[in-house]
Amino acid sequence: MKIKSLYLLLFLASFLIFIQCESNIDDIDPTCIDESLIIEDAICIQVYDPVCGCDEKTYGNPCEAKNAGVITWVSGTCS
Repeated sequence: MKIKSLYLLLFLASFLIFIQCESNIDDIDPTCIDESLIIEDAICIQVYDPVCGCDEKTYGNPCEAKNAGVITWVSGTCS
């Protein structure tokens, strides 16, 4: 019985986290990502210089943001 309760609790916690993540998608500007600019196999230098993209995702540096198709970003990590 304890195992079933643990699985139920784990399922509910996962579901709540999923719902929270989904609710933030509507807050992102739909013009933030230009899919034609995405370069999946791009090579960027591995220097950590974080930027916060307009999609509220932190990228390791401007090169990573640019190759992910992000249109605008600001220096620093996202909060």
